Amino acid sequence: MSMWVFGYGSLLWNPGFDVAETRLARLVGYRRSFCMRSIHHRGTDADPGLVLALDESPDAYCDGVALRVEKGKEATTLDYLRERELISSAYVERTLKVRLGDGSTVSALVYVIDADHIQYCGGLPLEEQAQIIASAHGGMGPNSEYLINTARHLVEIGIEDTELQWLCARVGQLAG
Repeated sequence: MSMWVFGYGSLLWNPGFDVAETRLARLVGYRRSFCMRSIHHRGTDADPGLVLALDESPDAYCDGVALRVEKGKEATTLDYLRERELISSAYVERTLKVRLGDGSTVSALVYVIDADHIQYCGGLPLEEQAQIIASAHGGMGPNSEYLINTARHLVEIGIEDTELQWLCARVGQLAG
């Protein structure tokens, strides 16, 4: 049985593990949003940034990619993903069904936000998100870089996310 990982944010453009196959996929019941304060990768404790997370919402869905892990690399990939994604326990690791572009489904490893975690900040107005993203910087670089790379990659693979496009334009204005 193959190991699949659902990517919706930085995993789209920086998976960090050996990917054998990439397929467009949809996860139902969650939406992609900047609902997690980043205190490590794209911000600091003193000046948190924002990163994308999957926020549970029964009527929503998130389009992204299913990444099939190279055979024999499952254990090292899982270790890597846990170190990367569970750095502050704001994400919860789940195995959920995702629908591939051809209509078939696979079980995929998915990292979703813990809405009870202190880093959760769902429902922030887009303007406030833009203000935070435009100024925050963390261990992995500027918060704006994360936004731009994710939005650009979504466009490249044919996924429309109007909120991310708006945020890119607004963050660009704020940055001058």
